[in-house]
Formats: sequence, structure tokens, C-alpha cells
Amino acid sequence: MSVSFFDLCQAIQKIRETRGTNAKIKICSDLFSSISSSEKLDLAAQFLGEGAFSAVSGKRALVGSRTAGLAASEFCEIDYDLVYKPCRTATGSNSEAIERLLENVPEAIQKREPVQLSLMSVNRYFHRLQEASSRADKIEILKELWRQMTPVEVKYSLRMLGQGSLRIGFESRSTLSAIASAFGYDREEVRYVHMITGSIGKTAVLAKEGRLGEAEFRLFHPLSFMLATPIESRKVEDLSAYVGEEKFDGMRAQVHFSDSKTLIYSRDLNEISRSFPEVKAFFNRRNLPDVVLDGEICVYSDEKIQPFQLLQKRMGLKQPSKKIREELPVLFIAYDLLYVDDKPFFEKSLIERRERLEELSLRFDLPVTNQFEVSSFDQLDEWFKRALAHGNEGLMLKKKESRYEYGQRGKSWLKVKKPGGTLDTVMMYAHAGSGKRGGLYSDFTLGVSVKHDERYEEEFIPIGKAYGGYTDEELKRLNAEIKKLTVERYGPTLGLLPGLVIELEFDDIQVNRRTKAGYTLRLPRFKRLRWDLSPDDADTLKDVEMLYQQRVEKERRVQGNNPSFYYKSKETEE
Repeated sequence: MSVSFFDLCQAIQKIRETRGTNAKIKICSDLFSSISSSEKLDLAAQFLGEGAFSAVSGKRALVGSRTAGLAASEFCEIDYDLVYKPCRTATGSNSEAIERLLENVPEAIQKREPVQLSLMSVNRYFHRLQEASSRADKIEILKELWRQMTPVEVKYSLRMLGQGSLRIGFESRSTLSAIASAFGYDREEVRYVHMITGSIGKTAVLAKEGRLGEAEFRLFHPLSFMLATPIESRKVEDLSAYVGEEKFDGMRAQVHFSDSKTLIYSRDLNEISRSFPEVKAFFNRRNLPDVVLDGEICVYSDEKIQPFQLLQKRMGLKQPSKKIREELPVLFIAYDLLYVDDKPFFEKSLIERRERLEELSLRFDLPVTNQFEVSSFDQLDEWFKRALAHGNEGLMLKKKESRYEYGQRGKSWLKVKKPGGTLDTVMMYAHAGSGKRGGLYSDFTLGVSVKHDERYEEEFIPIGKAYGGYTDEELKRLNAEIKKLTVERYGPTLGLLPGLVIELEFDDIQVNRRTKAGYTLRLPRFKRLRWDLSPDDADTLKDVEMLYQQRVEKERRVQGNNPSFYYKSKETEE
């Protein structure tokens, strides 16, 4: 079967509108099994599961929301500030807003002549966008592409260019399950091949051609990270099956080293080596064997792990200045070993991985976490208090006999944390849910008050998005109240009058200059619905700024005795 880009987007939209994971997997499986060409299957799986470019390609299109919005404004012949921006705010989504505009604006309808582009043709456009150096050039390429597309193709092509989730309730784990179903393989076998190849497209082709057994691990492509589950969601009956370590207030990273070459990857599998030249220099000075390490990058000075907010000042800097490196020195602290001695280690138990990691630490002076035995919840509480005193987020409990469960959030790693704080926020927008909540508004944009803030003309501005934390009955009541407060409707999003107050729990506050507030909340979630409060009781942006400053200035204990990690030399890296 010849599958066009339109066919792929129709399948993606059908997956979004379908309830139930198994039903979604069947739609995707049927699509994959119908594609006769390996080249087309590679692209279809890549576009659906990874985005415009393979995760291991190192390529990014760098088409931001402003570039896409300006292209849409020109294409639709509308004013960017007066028309486009309110539409984007109302929908809560750049791609949704552009889809709706192309569907409804007469000037845009007249310009579009959809031609059922092939997957290869769209791939060429993606590469042209990646190679274009100026915003003006990217806008012209986008307009050229959109003339040949339907609105649903435009929406999903933009999401693919973002290299993130397509937001259809169907993540990479489900895509891999669909590959397994389409070509008659065990899901774990497919997941393993994806982990060692790093490419969903290549994994699909190997499965189609019956060559999964040919896949081999190679250095310098990032591996999917193992994830942790909050301890609250799992009852732990036998603490002795776990070891503990402090959960750092840093940035998760993976280091690949071979023959004096070091590459560093972030949790979203992007290469970030240039942002942290000290880490590269640290590894390049050591005569290590080929190795892949999982760990955390932290700002470390005065024998203290400094706040994440300070690390954030370095994130995204491609070439940090000498002054920045001196003011905010970073250190990579390892806590797991994935590859060494010319062979993968992720299938071995945590105990085996840890023994080999500690040998490397002693021989080559690598910073490695301090692990400790936990025999009771009273002892766990003491370790937790010590972690907080060090300025860390909490604790990790790791099952001793577990293998490295790449890309999974399972029961083998548990995180013990307490919320960073709460804010009373006002619901500003309600977004239609998907899956089992497809008939209800279940995703929400929450805001803080700026009505007495001379910097703003509005009464409330967004501070974060959240969903969950409510019962089915509370969600039904929420939806009933939302109908009374709706003042504008645009696609799947409702704009609301101030009326509903949500106590929002979060892990941390981060600076984000791209937002109106200048801050975003890290992992926001509902704590409770405050039916007893009015919008006048909501917290303010100045409250957010005060909380942020308190976190930055919080006193932290030096590592001293019982440190959270071991590092013998404490050398200064240039």
C-alpha cells in the first residue's frame, strides 16, 4: 500500500480520537503492516514516534512558535498581535490555532491546494527547514509546504518539527507495541532493539525485514533513560530489597566516552556537550575504557550542590563564557553504568552495575553517588531530612536485583520527595481531554493574580498547565461549572471567566522568560479544588517571585561527613 503523509496524519488523528490503549495500538499496527516499502515505513514510524528527525540524527528544525505564528499570519493575511496571538492563547496550542485558522480564514482556504504529499516529499521539506538559516527563509518554506496540505497535515507537521510529543495519548512505548504487533514480535524484544539502536524508524524496518537479531549497541547514540515512580503510588513492604541515594537538584544526563571523545546527552536525548565543556574536559583527561554513564549534572561549589535555579542559567548556553564557568562550576555525578568493557551492562542487576561503577570511580576518580542501606521507615525519614539539608530534592530507592529498565517508569526505582510548595491559582482555560476523558474538559491552564501589579494590564496570567488530582465526580462538577464560566470557544479549548480556584502543587519554580509571568512551575498538579475560595483569594505573581527567591537563597549544608556523593580529588576543571 502507498501511504501518503495525509494518510499518516489521518491515522494519527484517529489514534487521538480513539479511547483505550489497545485500540490505539491496533490502528497504528494496521498502518505499519500495510506499508510495503521499508523506506516509507522508516519515515512513518519516525514521524509518529520521534518527530521530523530521528532521535539519533542530532538534527533539529529550529522552527519556533513565533516563526510558525508569523508564517500563519502571512498565509492567512491576518495581524499577528491582534488576531493570531489571541487565537493561540484561546486554544492553548500553537499548532491547534494554526489548524483552525487554515480551516476557517477565506484567504487561507483559497491558497491551499492539497496534493497528497508523499512521506519522502515532506521529509525533504523538513530537511530544507533544518538547513535554512534565517527566519524569513523558514517562513517561506512553511508557506510553500502549507499550500499543498490540509489543515490536519499542517497541525501534525508542526508538532513533528517540535520533536516532542504529538499529544495524542500515544507515546513511544505504544508505538513500539504497534511495531511488535504488526510484525509478530514480542514487545520486549522490540523495545530492546529500539533501546540499543535509538531509532524507532530503524527498529520498525528491522522488524519488518525479520532482522531484529542483527541490532547491536553502539556508542554515541543516547539510550532511553530509566525513570522513577513516586513512592506514594506503590506500597513498599520490604525496604531491604532497595538501596537508597540522595536525589540531586540537577539535570539528568548521560555521558558517552571513547578514545578521548566525550558526548553528553540530556533526558530528551539531545546532545548538550557544548553547554558543559568542564564535563567534557573532565572525562577527556582520564584514560577511561569505553563507557556510558547515567547521572546528574549539578552546580557544585563551596562543597555544596547549589540550587537548580543556578544550573538553569547555564542550560541552553552553547558556549558558556569563562566568567559563567567560574561563577557556576558544574560536576557530573554518576549513579549508573550502562556500557563498559566493550559490552552493554543494562541487562545486569543494579548490584553488578554498581560494583563495576565503584571500581571505575576508585581507579579514575569519578564522582559517584553514595548509596546506603535502608532497614526501616524511621531510618528512611532520617536519610530524607539529610538529603533536604544538603539542598537535594529527596531520596531515590532502587531495587538491588533490578536491571536497567530503559524508557520505563516502573517499580524498580522509587522517588521519595515532598512538594516544593503550593499556590492557589485561577482556572483560565479548559482543554478537551482524550482517551477515556474524551468527552470532558480535563486539562487546564491555571493563572496567578496580577490585578494590582503595575507591570500588567490583565487580572490573571498563566503560570502552568495541569490535569489529574480530582475524582470523576469532581471532574463532572468542574465541567458543569466550566459551562457557566465559558466566554470564548476555539476548537478544543474554552476561555473562562475567573471563578474556579485550584490549589496547585509543584516541585519547583523555574525562570522562563518566554512566558508572560517570567516563570513556570516544575511538575504542576492538582492538590485540591478550592470551592471555598474566590478568585480574589488567588496567589499573586509577586508570591511566585518571593517563593523563587527563597529557594535560591536557602542555606545548604556542606557535604562533609556522610556526603551525598564521593569525589576524591575535588579538582578544578578548566
